[in-house]
Amino acid sequence: MLLTTCDQIPGKEYTVLGFVMGSFVNSKNIAKDIGAGLKSLVGGELKSYTKLMEDSRLEALRKMVTEAEKLNADAVVTVRLSSSSIMDGAAELLAYGTAVKFNAR
Repeated sequence: MLLTTCDQIPGKEYTVLGFVMGSFVNSKNIAKDIGAGLKSLVGGELKSYTKLMEDSRLEALRKMVTEAEKLNADAVVTVRLSSSSIMDGAAELLAYGTAVKFNAR
């Protein structure tokens, strides 16, 4: 499955199938939260949070691709990612775009 942030795919003509999205809500682990709090005192990358967000992005994208596959799509164009805080210690990551089917030549 081709994923692109572009509106157009050079050299490809396609039919729009519809909007697809994948959402994933992840929460922090209390032990990691304590470690991150201590790390924030001295500065530097909060590796446990970086990993948490990487995993969340991948899961949201995977869910979006699953939705596109249900439509028999060849690609998703105009892919975007968004995040928001759901509650203290939990965040939603949303991946969304437009599922398309390549036209036969």
